[in-house]
This record gives sequence, C-alpha cells and structure tokens, in this order.
Amino acid sequence: MSVTDKVTVVTGGGRGIGAAVALRLARAGHRVGIGYARDRQAAEETAAAVRAEGVACVAVRADTSDESAVDELFATVRERLGPVTGLVNNAGITGLLGRFTETPVERIRRVVDVNVTGALLCARRAALEMSTRHGGTGGAVVNISSAAATLGAPGEYVHYAASKAAVDAMTVGLAKELAEEGVRVNCVQPGMIATGIHAAMGDPERPWKKASAVPMGRPGEPEEIAGAVAWLLSAEASYTTGAVLRVAGGL
Repeated sequence: MSVTDKVTVVTGGGRGIGAAVALRLARAGHRVGIGYARDRQAAEETAAAVRAEGVACVAVRADTSDESAVDELFATVRERLGPVTGLVNNAGITGLLGRFTETPVERIRRVVDVNVTGALLCARRAALEMSTRHGGTGGAVVNISSAAATLGAPGEYVHYAASKAAVDAMTVGLAKELAEEGVRVNCVQPGMIATGIHAAMGDPERPWKKASAVPMGRPGEPEEIAGAVAWLLSAEASYTTGAVLRVAGGL
C-alpha cells in the first residue's frame, strides 16, 4: 500500500493531540477523516489546515460511545475519502480533577463510556473495515492511552487512569487477535501534554505546575505525540504490533 492510498480516521481530531496528529498525517500524505464531539469550528479549522497540505479531509460529528454514530463516521469517511486503512483512537475525556470518593458516579460512567466503550467500538469498526478476514486489505490502529494508566493518578482522576489501563489491555489483545489478518494495533501513552484538556479538568495551568514532577522538567507538546503516532502508522513500523509506547518525558 502506498502512502497516497492511506485513509485514516482520527477521533477527537479537532483539537489538541488529535489535531496535531491529523496535521502530521496529512504531511505524510494520508487522507484524514476527523471525528469530533461538539466543537465544529475547531474541527473545521483543523480540516482546513489538513487540506492546505494537499490532501482530502472530512470532519464528522460523532459521539464515539454511540455505535450508530461510529458507524456513520466510518461510512462517511469511506464514502468521501475511500476505504479506511487506519484509525487513531484518540477521543477521550477526564472529568474534573478530584479524589475518587468525591467523583460523581455519572461522571465516572461517562468517562468509561467514552474512553473504554468508545475506543472499543471504534476499534471494532476499524477491524471490520480493514481485516482481511472481512474483505479488507489490512491497516493499522493506534490507540491513545495515558501515562496515568500505570501511574494511577491518585487524588486527580483514578477513574480516568483505570479507563486508560483498559485501552492498554485492548491494544495487546487486539494486536494478537488481528495479527494474521493484516491489522497492526499499537498504543501511545502521552504524559503531561500542553493541551486544552487541562482547562476542561478545571486547572488550565496544570502542565506547568506539574512540570517539576517530569524528569525532563517540562510538559510535552501535541506534536511530540503526533510524531510517535505517525511512525506507528507508517511502513517503518511494519513489524510492530502490540506495543505500548510511552511518550511522557521520563514519567
């Protein structure tokens, strides 16, 4: 498969890490399908930046925890851009920072719905699109996890950390299940990255407040995650599957 044949779905692709990934993939020649939850303006701005790199792009609103929305996302990308060959499973939420016992159950459920169920639904649909067992020509999935999956995030968002540990387990299991069907499945664990997600948690200055806890002494940038994702989707990673790649400044 030449790079010009690559059509990659990036969930949560309108902002932050997802937007950086979409742009990085565009520069590598991927056509990009951006899935976004609410912020249409941000998604369209990212789509415009992707098109400025000379590749086709479509932005589709989709709640990844909803099976029908996931189906519509993939169907639209296939119709507009061609057969899907890649998925960056990036959509995720944290909820507000706080101790586990003080976190409302409805918030915990929503985080699990998006981060676990949503990631599973998108990976399932991607496998159905790409697996040779189901008539596809192969492809690759990169799940976006978090360093919190192994650090636990005590006092901040234990429920989020648990959801990302599930993403790591899904990565390993699917990699083994799909290996003979032409689909590679890998995972990137970002650490403290300077994106708008921290404002959504209730502390926009968190990446800089916590920088001293990072061995490299600074938060990461979305582009530093995008580079790792692009490599895992590339032919250079053709023998890499089931890997959980930590990009966290030494955390």
